Amino acid sequence: MEKTVNKNYVYQGRIIKVRNDDALAENGNPCKREIVEHRGGAAILAVEDKKFVYLVKQYRYAYEKELLEIPAGKIEENENPYDTAIRELEEELGLKADRIEPFGEVYPTPGYCNEIIRLYLAEKFVPTHTHFDDDEYLVQIKVTLDEAIKMIMDGTIKDSKTIVALLKYKEMQNK
Repeated sequence: MEKTVNKNYVYQGRIIKVRNDDALAENGNPCKREIVEHRGGAAILAVEDKKFVYLVKQYRYAYEKELLEIPAGKIEENENPYDTAIRELEEELGLKADRIEPFGEVYPTPGYCNEIIRLYLAEKFVPTHTHFDDDEYLVQIKVTLDEAIKMIMDGTIKDSKTIVALLKYKEMQNK
């Protein structure tokens, strides 16, 4: 175990906080640890008839390209991750689920960030209307589960939460 000696915040933004901590390594030597604090997110895999999955194509500024992902969003202050997933399903896909199931967690970048993405599964839903954020533009895509798995294998889908959710669901179907 490492021990935090002092948390030194160097940036506090709307989505993240950045620290440059003084710490002690396991052997007792002093060290620095750069940490990005993030409230976390929730992502939801929407599956229709155990065969079709819904994805969104979204431009991601950090990568300067569009990525294929399952719907997801950051957890707002004092919001339950379950509620975040329900909200994102409707906002991004225009689908409303009465009930969703917890489907695991993903630690996307454990080397320097404390973000946890909670995964959820929706298999029963009804269409409503999308409600994109003001700075958000998404294209919805519906593909078979097998097509989505091929997109993972050929490198078309690169997003970690999406890869984990799709492979986990595929494995569930194989049992």
